[in-house]
Amino acid sequence: MFDWIKAAIMGVVEGITEFLPISSTGHLIVTSDLLKFTGSDTFEIVIQLGGVLAVLCFYFRDILKQAQGLTTSKQVRRFWASIVLACFPALTIAFFFKDTIQKYLFNSTTVAISLIVGGIVLWIIESLPRRESTRETTEITFRQALIVGLAQICSLVPGVSRSASTIMGGMLSGMSRSAATGFSFYLSIPVLGGASLYSLVKDLENLGNHGAGNVVVGLVVSFITSLLAIGWLLKFISKHNFKGFAIYRIIAGIVILVLVYTGVISNTRA
Repeated sequence: MFDWIKAAIMGVVEGITEFLPISSTGHLIVTSDLLKFTGSDTFEIVIQLGGVLAVLCFYFRDILKQAQGLTTSKQVRRFWASIVLACFPALTIAFFFKDTIQKYLFNSTTVAISLIVGGIVLWIIESLPRRESTRETTEITFRQALIVGLAQICSLVPGVSRSASTIMGGMLSGMSRSAATGFSFYLSIPVLGGASLYSLVKDLENLGNHGAGNVVVGLVVSFITSLLAIGWLLKFISKHNFKGFAIYRIIAGIVILVLVYTGVISNTRA
């Protein structure tokens, strides 16, 4: 029962942080250390499927409509081609350097520094004068998709945040805040879905060490909290910018550095 509670907490953290620009991977690293929730990284990756399912559920009608128009609508085909293009840069780097990144960068200090630096960058980008040339996700150009894809490479470093890097990349390319956020959500379907399924197949034996019940609990809780987080964020950005998240990132990064320095949390993964 205690392990189920830990799994549920991990699911809540994953669901809340996956789509907010504050880094789910970074928060999971720190949370798993605080909870002494040891084991393979695969558990954390697999419960990301909850977020993917949440996006599919939230945008179900739009996705169904796009699927029906895939053969007849040039705009729909162009949109999904832009998704594929945006996936390519980060997936290519991850294919060659994933193990190296996990070995040297998956620690609490990296998370803390990434949160702080990312918060500063987030604040600067939100402070820059911007010209919004694209207000709808279906109007995104291949150039903008490529910029988002290149920005997504930064998210391979824990603490940077896939959501933050793709949204900020989109905004810098000329997308509106809502268009960049929507594109980031859609982009999570192949990126998170692919990473989760790949890890599930590759490390199925180690995943079993957590127990099927724990995995199911983490996945279900992640799905529910992700669904709530997506809806909340879309409403939030309609009236606010991301500077509040920038402040949170900086404070969280400082707190994590203090916890590492005082020995409350370790700087290495079990």
